[in-house]
Amino acid sequence: MSLRIAFVGTAHIHTPGFLNALKERDATLVGIWDHDAPRAAANSEKTGAPMMALDDLLTQPNLDGIIICSETNRHPELVEAAVKLGKPVFVEKPMGASGKDSQKIARLFEESGCVFQTGYFSRGMAQTQTLRKLLAEKAFGTVTRVRMSNCHSGALGGWFDTDWRWMADREKSGVGAFGDLGTHVLDLMLWCFGEVEAVTGTLSMGTARYEGCDEYGEALIKFKSGVIGTLAAGWNDVADPVRVQVCGTEAHFIWGSEVKVAGEDGKFAEVELAPGVPAGLNSFLDHLEGKPAELVTAAEAAERDRVMSAIYEAAEASKWIKL
Repeated sequence: MSLRIAFVGTAHIHTPGFLNALKERDATLVGIWDHDAPRAAANSEKTGAPMMALDDLLTQPNLDGIIICSETNRHPELVEAAVKLGKPVFVEKPMGASGKDSQKIARLFEESGCVFQTGYFSRGMAQTQTLRKLLAEKAFGTVTRVRMSNCHSGALGGWFDTDWRWMADREKSGVGAFGDLGTHVLDLMLWCFGEVEAVTGTLSMGTARYEGCDEYGEALIKFKSGVIGTLAAGWNDVADPVRVQVCGTEAHFIWGSEVKVAGEDGKFAEVELAPGVPAGLNSFLDHLEGKPAELVTAAEAAERDRVMSAIYEAAEASKWIKL
């Protein structure tokens, strides 16, 4: 029997990919709601799923799960409506438009007991799984520094000029390019290296294609473990050649076009990758199908947004922020 899914909001740039993922699973899209009626109608026509009022959609019988892909500033009210049903809910990242919004959303999940998931698909990549395996084996000795980068050419290519324009409107998205892409690698940093002590950062408007919206930035992160992290993210890059570097007292890890590790002799060699695993929406759908699945917790997602909000605050005030 196919999964029965309610799709709440179709604003996010990942909506087409998510709808394709449901089609590949032969899931039943019970209905679509969006406050933007023309947008809902366009997605209804593409998928054959009916447009519905929100209350009607959320009260459809035998729902297996709910996917929220609205503008980020609408997440709190939509999550509040969704968790009343007790069904698993996928909320596209960022979970909220601010750290405070995300903490409110996390409390809704905690109080309701509903299953939560968000779109941190990078967790499942073979390269990430390889890094986690090496860290578990203590292959690096003492980790001293980590650098992560997540960049593309979205602003240069005008990706956010039309259908996805809201994503470059910080009133609706809460963040600009740095927060949009940076949240993925910030998630990996916190997942691998633990709690954050303090942050600072700097942001740039880049081409200034989108008024009031940062197009790239850098953050400096002090972890409670003593690891020092730097994070780059933006929409002004024609390439992103090195995604991750991890420096330790006994080994150095580079994830670029290939994953390589250098031991104490400093000589790099390719390593065999660990198997990738489902993550993001795919692990949510696995969970709904009763398969083993590792999910992000709402508390984890809220912490990523709290740290990201602190980076923005630090950048705007040109200071360090303690968490």
